[in-house]
Amino acid sequence: MSLITAGSSGAQDVTKYVRYEAGGAVAYGILDGDTINELDGNFFSSPKPTGKTVALSDVKLLAPTEPSKVIGIGLNYKSHSGTEERAPYPGIFAKFPTCIVAHEDPIVRPEGADDLHYEGEMVVIIGKETKNVSVEDAPGYIFGVTCGNDVSERSWQSNDLQWFRGKLSDTFGPMGPVLVTGLDYTDLLLETRVNGKTVQSQRTTDLLFSVAECVSYISQFVTLLPGDVIFSGTPGTTAAMADGDVIEIEIEGVGILRNTLK
Repeated sequence: MSLITAGSSGAQDVTKYVRYEAGGAVAYGILDGDTINELDGNFFSSPKPTGKTVALSDVKLLAPTEPSKVIGIGLNYKSHSGTEERAPYPGIFAKFPTCIVAHEDPIVRPEGADDLHYEGEMVVIIGKETKNVSVEDAPGYIFGVTCGNDVSERSWQSNDLQWFRGKLSDTFGPMGPVLVTGLDYTDLLLETRVNGKTVQSQRTTDLLFSVAECVSYISQFVTLLPGDVIFSGTPGTTAAMADGDVIEIEIEGVGILRNTLK
């Protein structure tokens, strides 16, 4: 199965960006088939191609961005919340940037984590400083999207005062493999597979709060910076993972994020 999938129907000027390590150095590039065209800076500063290329097979893909903030939206699909009704406002929680890991990096089970669930999600990447923006203007602040897994320890979520352990632990935020611009992220198919079996499948049209609404709402309280990420919510039901399980999150037009629970 290919790591990178073709663009969705109706996509215009789709570009796939990667952050990667090659020869001990971290670089940014644009992916064209199996070839990476190196850029002279990160994605958010109008970088230009350096003229250097490298084969995708010769690099280690990293998480597409290094966010200052990782924000999650809870209960944002009817199929996950169990209700047809929207709450008065999006349910927001935070994850630490140290939870972020890349495609093919392991998810590491912390000591005592006995009810560790997958949550396949579309992750939104902010492209420029965002504060007090309207819903109508919010799309202009969104750079692109990628795949994410909002790993969650359910018993810790239920029993702790806050979701510190249950959502923020190291490796609880796999993200990647690429950052894609130009897709209609309001209507993409999101699927999660565990050891090849599909366990979640829904389109992003079913979000209770749209991406624009979430970005606007968050920006009323905190300033979002280029590279910050928002996990937009998971559909359907989730289940506990077992050690050795291979979790794949696939989003139409983006690709496949694959991680194994260790």
